[in-house]
Amino acid sequence: MTHTSAPFPLAAFHDGQSWRLCHQPARTLTVAITDRDDLQALPAQVNQWLAAGPDRLAVGLISYEAAALLHHPDCTHASPLPAAVVHLYTDTPASAPLPPAAHDDSFRLTTPFAPDWSRAGYLAALERIQAYLRAGDCYQVNLAQRFSSRFTGHPWNAWRALVAAHPAPHACYFDYGEGAVFGVSPERFLSVRGRTVVTEPIKGSQPRGRTPEEDDFLGDLLLRSDKDRAENLMIVDLLRNDLGQLCEPGSIEAEPLFQLRRFSNVQHLVSTVRGTLRTGISPLEALLACFPGGSITGAPKRRAMEIIRELEPGPRGFYCGSLFWQRSNGAFDSSILIRTLQARNGQLVCHGGGGIVHDSDPAQEYAESLFKVEKLMAALER
Repeated sequence: MTHTSAPFPLAAFHDGQSWRLCHQPARTLTVAITDRDDLQALPAQVNQWLAAGPDRLAVGLISYEAAALLHHPDCTHASPLPAAVVHLYTDTPASAPLPPAAHDDSFRLTTPFAPDWSRAGYLAALERIQAYLRAGDCYQVNLAQRFSSRFTGHPWNAWRALVAAHPAPHACYFDYGEGAVFGVSPERFLSVRGRTVVTEPIKGSQPRGRTPEEDDFLGDLLLRSDKDRAENLMIVDLLRNDLGQLCEPGSIEAEPLFQLRRFSNVQHLVSTVRGTLRTGISPLEALLACFPGGSITGAPKRRAMEIIRELEPGPRGFYCGSLFWQRSNGAFDSSILIRTLQARNGQLVCHGGGGIVHDSDPAQEYAESLFKVEKLMAALER
C-alpha cells in the first residue's frame, strides 16, 4: 500500500463535531523506530508547520514501541514499524459525512481471524503476572492477545464497514504508506483547548446486554464492582502524576470518577483528569511526556511495560499507540488505539486485552479479552 492508493482518504477522524477526511498531504514526517532525536524534535516540527498558516492541520500516529525511545529500550519489543508518522496539510478539510460502506468484494478476509495464543498460553501469562503482583513487583499489568487473518481489497472499505457496525467517538483511519491503521476506539488520551488538558482513562468493562434489562444489570454490576473501581483509580493516580509533571501546581483535578459509558459492544467505567499546562509546553510535547497511556500499560508504567515485553510474543505496533490531530488554532485531540486493527502486507491483525490486578479472575479476564473484539472481527468476516 502506498499513497498512490487514492482516491481513498489517507486519514479520517471525528473532531467532536464532524468528520474530517484528509487526502494527499503537503508533507509527511516519518520518525524511524530507532531515532530518539527525531521523535523529541517532532513537536517543534509540527508547531512550526501549524504556525505558518491560519488553517493548517497535522494528523499523526505514534506507535506503542515509540515508548522505547521515551522510557528505556527494555520497555518494548523491537518493531519493524515507524515510531511516528505525521501527515501535514496546508488547509483543514471541510467537514464531510462518511461515504456509505461498500457492500461488495472491495474488502474481503481470505482466512478467518486466529489467535496467536491458545487459551492455556494466555492463562499461563496471566498467572505469571499475578506472581509479579503477589511479589509486589507492580500493581496492574495490561495483557493483550493478538488475532490475525489475511485479506484482499482496501482497508478503507474494512474501516467503513466497521464504523457502520460499531460507531465510536474516536474512530479513525490512517494510511501510513506501507500499511493502514483503523479502528473504533472509545478512549480519549489527551485533549487540549487553550492550556486546559483533559484525559479520560478507561478501566472496567462489561459486555452489552442482549436486552435492556440485561444491559442495565451488567452496567450496575460494573458500577458496583470494587475491583473495577480500584483498577480505574490506579490509572487515574498514574495520570494525575503524569500530568502533574506538566501542569501548573494545584491545577490537577480528577472529576468525575467512574462514569458508566456505553458503546456498541461494551460498556466501560471512564474517569476524567484535567489540569492547566504550564506555559511553553505544547500539546504534542504533553502527549509524548505521558506516552503511552497508563490504561494500556498498567502501574508503575515502566515496570508494567517490561512485563508486557516479557510475556507478549511480539510488538504491538500501532495498537495501544495514539492517533492525534492538531489545528493551527491550537485545538488538539488524541486517542488511545484500542479496538484498532492494523493492515500490512496482506495481513490484518487485531488485539484484545485488559488490566490484570491481584484479584483478577483468570477465566473472566480471558473472556474479556475476547468480548471486546469478537464483534469487531465478526463485522469483517461477513
